[in-house]
Amino acid sequence: MIALSSSYAQRYALIDMEYMLTKIPAYENGNKQIETLSRQYQAEIDKQAKEVEAMYKKYQADLSSLSAAEKTKRENQIVSKENDIQALRNKYFGQEGELFKRREAFMKPIQDAIYEAVKEVADARGYQMVIDRASAKSVIFATPDIDISEQVLDRMRY
Repeated sequence: MIALSSSYAQRYALIDMEYMLTKIPAYENGNKQIETLSRQYQAEIDKQAKEVEAMYKKYQADLSSLSAAEKTKRENQIVSKENDIQALRNKYFGQEGELFKRREAFMKPIQDAIYEAVKEVADARGYQMVIDRASAKSVIFATPDIDISEQVLDRMRY
């Protein structure tokens, strides 16, 4: 009986996506724009929340002199305004909200460029797998020798 053994060793490399993103000006600029937009959206929501708070305080102050119909009308106005604020929060900050869409729009070209550069470096150096150390929670230790983040940034001209 002949024993066959495979000496084929897979080659792995690591990248640090978080580190690489900090070296890409378009990412930093996009983040600044998103932060500015987020503050603007939050200010709009805060303004409306103050209006609701004022409506509620006035309602409480006037409560003893309001008819049942007027109480119901004002309560409905307050609830309606609170619902409007929640809808606005979802529109701006929700899973499919404006901020999500804007972040996705500026990130996709960056991610695509990183992917292409990683693929080129991996192909040129014979790596079968490249793992992102920033998102790979189960990587306990990896020698810095297999981190190709700088080579990828060089390929991207950063």
